[in-house]
Amino acid sequence: MKKALFFLFILAVISTGAQESDITPAAKGVVYGAPPSEKGKPISVTELQSKLSNNMFEGQITGRVKEVCKSMGCWMTLEQPNGTALMVEMKDHAFFLPQDLTGRTVVIEGTAGLEDVTEKKRKHLAEDAGKSKDEIAKIIGSVKELQFSASGVKVID
Repeated sequence: MKKALFFLFILAVISTGAQESDITPAAKGVVYGAPPSEKGKPISVTELQSKLSNNMFEGQITGRVKEVCKSMGCWMTLEQPNGTALMVEMKDHAFFLPQDLTGRTVVIEGTAGLEDVTEKKRKHLAEDAGKSKDEIAKIIGSVKELQFSASGVKVID
């Protein structure tokens, strides 16, 4: 019985590693998830706040990737001129991003809105980002912030 459980554990570890290595490295033109539609022109991440209607936005935005989830590649952040970052989660964890996407310009399609982000989720995201235990311990309370749910990501450069 112990051997069977050990075998299943090893199999799970190997399959998880295989999934991570199956992510295509970032390069111009590579698409993750659903390809962004060709209609319409994406707005810049700096314009997003002003384009909200009833605290919601649906469409495409473009921006430079600041950080990618170190755990699975299930989220990224886009740089904003004021030094903050826009959180972008991959809708339904349907696809994952490579670490080498950091620093590249992308077009993403999906929806954005103001969301309450709980302390628990903020700490989880900080763990995924590789923050220290001290940094994570300083996270207190919920915050309301603009977040994007991406159905697709296309690398521009």
